[in-house]
Amino acid sequence: MEVDQFAVEFTYTGEGSRLPLIDESSALGTQAPKDRLIAVLDQVEMRVERLRRDTVRIEEEKDSLLSTLDSVKHSDLLADIVECDKEDIIRYADRILARAMTVEVAVRTDRDAQQEEALHQVNMYIDQLVMSLHDDTVVAHSRCQTYMNACTSHPDPSSGTDKNFETAILGCTLDDQKRIKKRLQGLLDYFAKLNITTCS
Repeated sequence: MEVDQFAVEFTYTGEGSRLPLIDESSALGTQAPKDRLIAVLDQVEMRVERLRRDTVRIEEEKDSLLSTLDSVKHSDLLADIVECDKEDIIRYADRILARAMTVEVAVRTDRDAQQEEALHQVNMYIDQLVMSLHDDTVVAHSRCQTYMNACTSHPDPSSGTDKNFETAILGCTLDDQKRIKKRLQGLLDYFAKLNITTCS
């Protein structure tokens, strides 16, 4: 079990209060006041970073669930189901979707104006890619691979790199680049489940 080095420094006044207090009786009480406060801040900083990582994972899980719901609603299997059962499945999926959309999770990343514009462009490219999925899955897969090649130092030589996407993503923050790469990998995994191959 993970034990925080300075957890002894924190006490809470109860469920109604979220303000931590310094435990004057802790073993760290022998340290100078400045050192004790810095130790507390060090611990808070570690917890904040852990909170950000956990929240990012929750964001990714929500995106994965929404992607699964979308694939169910557009599944070819629906064609083999009678209309009344199909409507039941769509209503069920819509109910879960509505429930999922009540969960709002966000980790804010500090960006300047150029980084905001770069992220906007990248999201526009990916949104257009997702919208094209149901029109031509093979072409969409090929385009997704060219986007992924722009995110890695070892691109797939058989599919090339989208230079416009590469320019846009290089203008994003490192945190955004990591999230975008994971999003693209999720799309590639989705294509793999459909047994889609890139066009030659």
